[in-house]
Amino acid sequence: MSLLKKKLRNSFKEFPIELYSNNNLIYFEDKDGFWYYQEFNSNNNVIYIENSNGLIDDDRPKKEYTIKEIEEKLGIKGIKIIKE
Repeated sequence: MSLLKKKLRNSFKEFPIELYSNNNLIYFEDKDGFWYYQEFNSNNNVIYIENSNGLIDDDRPKKEYTIKEIEEKLGIKGIKIIKE
């Protein structure tokens, strides 16, 4: 369980725990410890869900990076692409 989830669990005394953002249920946990977390896009569609049973469904948009952007993010220079 992540540190955030541990902090959330310890912050609440009553179950179920329900957290909302923009009228969307983003986190739920029951008294037995089952939980799920969701992320939504600007159209209020679920794009990521994870639960305590190990389910992860990730439909978040993937970003493509240039070599320069990768170098900047990693703080290194001189990345070269080697084709086999």
